[in-house]
Amino acid sequence: MHNVGLTGLTFWSPNVNIFRDPRWGRGQETPGEDPLLSSKYASSYVRGLQQRDDGDQNRLKVAACCKHYTAYDLDHWNGTDRTNFNAVVTRQDMEDTFQPPFRSCVLDGNVASIMCSYNQVNGKPTCADPNLLSGVIRGEWKLNGYIVSDCDSVYEFFNRQHYTKTTEEAAATAILAGLDLNCGSFLGQHTEAAVKAGLVDMSNIDKAVSNNFATMMRLGFFDGDPTKQIYGNLGPKDVCTAENQDLAREAARQGIVLLKNNPGSLPLSPTSIKMLAVIGPNANATLTMIGNYQGIPCNYTTPLQGLTALVATAYHAGCYNVACDKAQVDDAKKVAASADAVVLVMGANGSIETEGFDRVDLLLPGQQSLLVTEVASVSKAPVILVIMSGGGMDVSFAKNNDKITSILWVGYPGEAGGAAIADVIFGYHNPSKCFYFTVFLIRMSETRKLKYYFSGGRLPMTWYPQSYVDKVPMTNMNMRADPSTGYPGRTYRFYTGETVYSFGDGLSYSTFEHKLVQAPEVVSVPLEEDHPCRFSKCISIDAVEKSCEDLAFDVHLKVENTGIMRGSHVVLLFYMPPSVHNSPRKHLVDFEKVLLDAKTATMVQFKVDVCKHLSINDEFGSRKVALGEHVLHIGSLNHSFTVRI
Repeated sequence: MHNVGLTGLTFWSPNVNIFRDPRWGRGQETPGEDPLLSSKYASSYVRGLQQRDDGDQNRLKVAACCKHYTAYDLDHWNGTDRTNFNAVVTRQDMEDTFQPPFRSCVLDGNVASIMCSYNQVNGKPTCADPNLLSGVIRGEWKLNGYIVSDCDSVYEFFNRQHYTKTTEEAAATAILAGLDLNCGSFLGQHTEAAVKAGLVDMSNIDKAVSNNFATMMRLGFFDGDPTKQIYGNLGPKDVCTAENQDLAREAARQGIVLLKNNPGSLPLSPTSIKMLAVIGPNANATLTMIGNYQGIPCNYTTPLQGLTALVATAYHAGCYNVACDKAQVDDAKKVAASADAVVLVMGANGSIETEGFDRVDLLLPGQQSLLVTEVASVSKAPVILVIMSGGGMDVSFAKNNDKITSILWVGYPGEAGGAAIADVIFGYHNPSKCFYFTVFLIRMSETRKLKYYFSGGRLPMTWYPQSYVDKVPMTNMNMRADPSTGYPGRTYRFYTGETVYSFGDGLSYSTFEHKLVQAPEVVSVPLEEDHPCRFSKCISIDAVEKSCEDLAFDVHLKVENTGIMRGSHVVLLFYMPPSVHNSPRKHLVDFEKVLLDAKTATMVQFKVDVCKHLSINDEFGSRKVALGEHVLHIGSLNHSFTVRI
């Protein structure tokens, strides 16, 4: 697209913010709620965009940008707007939740850019905070690239947040904080006046310009004839190839999460279904399937089209639109009553959740729940509920209704989503017990890594009940629960309340069993002779000490597919630390995907770095290794071991 003048080579992607609150309209853009998972996703995504096939580490294929730095996850909720929101964040939450994906972008992915966000963090606009920009991104992490503002955010911290008195002060403040590039016209209009007023030196301007032009140089903008460069002959012909369209379908297949499946429900047999009822406002969706910040699809296969390609179908929308203010219950029931099975395709779209628009509740919109319940009441089993959405929904009514035999969450599955849904429903693809993501598939070698690590069907976020929104305002940034106020905390790491579905949930048509083969009973941390913990009782030690270097152990696990279908499965290794420093209830350490034929087994090995994987942040944001009993958690297995000095 760049070669024919339709785009540039800098892409402000990926969005690696933590999906902290299920109401956030942009949660669909992110890899989920877990910091480790988001960090691995971030670095792989960046490498997929940036790394060249010739292996030249100093050059870029495309310049990626990790956004939105930092603690940004509210757009417009209950009168609070992202452009004037002050995110009050503890040092502990900042270091163990909000910062890790950005740190991984820079240190592991070598990203070309970081974008600062609209909001304030603890009273300072992120694009005006020298500690966050020059201190952390440029100083601690050594960014090799440029720092850019979200669009008009410099203007917004002057105009909406009133952080500076004049436009010249705003321009100078941003540049002195470490901003190199402004998305918008503000710096272009006001920087010269700021220099003339003595608010900022030309040396600061030179530094910013140098960071921007260095990125352009790495992209090859000054290397002469572009057609003679490594990617110079790519064009539109290389986009909608059969290989790429097959990849879109495979990515969508692996992204479908099976949340409920009563015995005898899925997969359906195409020979036994003479007529399939397909009902719902998203049943014939096209644009909805590609979510926001979407590309231009080669072709659409709607759920209705995908299912109709396999069996005869009878279709009814059930609602005039996704808002479903008035469901057409009677007509939908007539279609369902005479069918051999029913697929209800419900959920959300960009009118419910998107940039600038957060949800106000967690329920299916309008009368969708009524439509599902009424159709199920007259239908022959099975009844399959398909939910198309970016965030989680309270579908307790369906989870607890025996007439609704299966529930699938498909996210926003892309152009081939309808074909992928049909593949899963009819058993041509076994839902993988791995993580769902919408992935931009850019570089084939890195794409294989992305698919290996990330694609598949486990929930990357907690699904809460509707009561959650009554207890938790979006503006409360605290991750940890507070029993004194009834605040339940956020994400699987800290949330103490009831869930509809949990992080990591996802079923398969196969069954998998785990057997622990090797893990330590005791891990000893050597200390220097004069270490203070030798002379007094300590609950933890610093994770940056020399004694912590190269301290690791192996976990060996046997994984067996005990089912009758070939399937893939992601083994999730969690740990539960001792209850010190207000530590997480549990935390993801690592994960590994295996593909197994029916009735076969394999060995999975994890290397656990004690000071990296088992450390926690204390109340001051410092990394600590807790002493005492730890628990490794894998599926239904729990293994206790002691960390001691």
